[in-house]
Amino acid sequence: MEIRERVVGSVTVLDVEGRLVLGEGDRRLRDAVDALVRQGRTRVLLNLAAVPLVDSAGLGQIVRTHTTLSRVGGRLKLLRADKRMHDLLSITKLITVFELFDDESEALKDF
Repeated sequence: MEIRERVVGSVTVLDVEGRLVLGEGDRRLRDAVDALVRQGRTRVLLNLAAVPLVDSAGLGQIVRTHTTLSRVGGRLKLLRADKRMHDLLSITKLITVFELFDDESEALKDF
């Protein structure tokens, strides 16, 4: 899994590519978010457009990311989650926790 970071205004966009699964995937996301928090960058848009699979560890890491950012006054929004991700969030009742967007400009405006 690869994570590319870009800044749009006051928001950090994390473009994730690859499987967000137990092992390297969930660790990379954790490390990226921890580094952002240390830098005081706590408004994060997680772009999932190129993520074909999220397992329970990956979902747990997304929840951890939300919690970590919330604790320091930040926000996490999810961008371009596919149908499987929507279904996973619905089944786990996490759909009410996350703000999901299909359009990047709308997500950025909402911050």
